[in-house]
Amino acid sequence: MADQDYDYYLAQFVDIHGRPKAKLVPGKHKDMIFGAGAGFAGFAIAGMGMGPHGQEFMAIGDRDAVRPVPWMPSTASVTCDGHVNGKPHPLDSRVIAKKALAKFREVTGLEFFSGLEPEFFLLKRGEEGAWQVATESESLDKPCYDFRHLSSVADFLMELRAALGSADIDVYQIDHEDANGQFEMNFTYADGLRTADNLTYFKMAAQAIAKKHGMLCSFMPKPFAERSGSGLHMHMSAGKKFGDNAFEDAKDPGGMSLSPLAYQFLAGLLAHAPGLTAIAAPCVNSYKRLVSRGSRSGATWAPVNIAWGDNNRTAFVRIPGGRLELRVPGASANPYLLTAAIIYAGLDGIARKLDPGQPCNENLYQLSVSELTARGIKRLPASLPDALNALEADEALCKGLGAAFITEFAQVKRAECDELLMNVSPAEFRRYVDFF
Repeated sequence: MADQDYDYYLAQFVDIHGRPKAKLVPGKHKDMIFGAGAGFAGFAIAGMGMGPHGQEFMAIGDRDAVRPVPWMPSTASVTCDGHVNGKPHPLDSRVIAKKALAKFREVTGLEFFSGLEPEFFLLKRGEEGAWQVATESESLDKPCYDFRHLSSVADFLMELRAALGSADIDVYQIDHEDANGQFEMNFTYADGLRTADNLTYFKMAAQAIAKKHGMLCSFMPKPFAERSGSGLHMHMSAGKKFGDNAFEDAKDPGGMSLSPLAYQFLAGLLAHAPGLTAIAAPCVNSYKRLVSRGSRSGATWAPVNIAWGDNNRTAFVRIPGGRLELRVPGASANPYLLTAAIIYAGLDGIARKLDPGQPCNENLYQLSVSELTARGIKRLPASLPDALNALEADEALCKGLGAAFITEFAQVKRAECDELLMNVSPAEFRRYVDFF
């Protein structure tokens, strides 16, 4: 689509949070995007590690990542890589992902493929101005797959699917999820970079089109304490080309249809689970999703323990047959950073020929501490500060993602932790004001 003519082009990239940033460039100047790039003040972008006295952050367009933007007539989005002083910027999320994907290709001779399952809430303002679920009469304890609530927002869902289709993103499934007002839209897997691009475009489209329909599309991991949170489960495989799967082996003696390569990659994910969680669950609210109880539906569907199992949705990694599904990522995860961190964790497992140990096919939510200990199963970090500590201590992830990025990421996220820790919530005030 790079050779088509549009009136406007969005020179677009993401910040450290995965939030899209862009400049609107008139069509007659589109060549600038693919040449020197569109210029940005780097200090104004979260997580780029730049000061107000630094050089320009130049967003240079990828000609293979140009897509129409149906909700902005005659406009196309150009996904860009960040450059500073003429070189790819080591703190730019897409640059980090491309470096990791190249490393995976170099080590294995294969392409890394992924599929993401974005969950989200549709909300609207109530009479008193508070956010509430947008679907009417949402009161079921188990609303998952409910037709009435799915159909009540069909206009939004169908317009969103059409927008994604115009961008060559193939949606194959849409459903109402486990929480009231929560939905999921699945699109076909692709190479790791394309999938991250697709997820970013999906968020842009979903939030813009929801606003048009008088709603807020929220990717907050856990907006309601009594309901399950929104995940971003990642499915992984590898192959010489699209359609191949070097992670699959029908003759697997373990009965999981996994190849030795997949088992080693899986073992790497488990070995680096604590540090990986900081990237997969990158905000304070994420850790209110990673709990074993409290959802009115009877399950949170989120992992709490570092374990893997055959189709076990309570585990850190689920094996749906010939591929891996990482269940810890939340809806707020930056897909580029997530892809990179997963690759470096998996490659370490391959390099050291790690063994993932025995699968756990029990309901991990119901196992006691002593039962988990007896099985050698450890717990995931219970807070963002704990996960950041684990990330900073993880040599493989620090080396892969880069020391400068780790420093910046930890600084940004610790500031977020401090800000929320100092805030006194209404629930906290009610509990303690006359308690002591």
